[in-house]
Amino acid sequence: MSHTLIVMRHAKSSWSTNDPDHRRPLAKRGIRDATAAGGILAGYPIGVVLSSSSTRTRQTWETAAAAGARADEVVFTDALYGAWTDAIVELLRELEESVGTAMVLGHEPTMSSLIGWLAEPSELAEDAYAHYPTGALAVLEVTGPWAGLGQGRSRLVRFEIPRG
Repeated sequence: MSHTLIVMRHAKSSWSTNDPDHRRPLAKRGIRDATAAGGILAGYPIGVVLSSSSTRTRQTWETAAAAGARADEVVFTDALYGAWTDAIVELLRELEESVGTAMVLGHEPTMSSLIGWLAEPSELAEDAYAHYPTGALAVLEVTGPWAGLGQGRSRLVRFEIPRG
């Protein structure tokens, strides 16, 4: 069985706030970019979104959903705030096989590191690993079961930097 995995970094956050990092909201540009991302994500039947619990990741998903992105289930979890690649891979390995498309919404440097670990070598994968700006999203074809997710065994088929 094959699956689709979307890896997205939150949209541009605001630095003009005294809020702690976890509570920083999206900037105006972030709202525009998350809206553009929603148009792209609308083309994918997302079964589950695993998202960091930060304000900016929540707002990224909510804005994308208002622009057309849909998911059967959205899970905001503290486990993805500050998580490293291995922790995310373990969460993905626990997904039910019935989930055809999953999405991870998080932070750098983990999102690019996840791509670097999952994707088989390609020019597109190297580009994504080298520069993963806010709002960027990558789409991987995952061969085999979620439980068997392994290093270099997925193919990066799309890398987008939505700008609104």
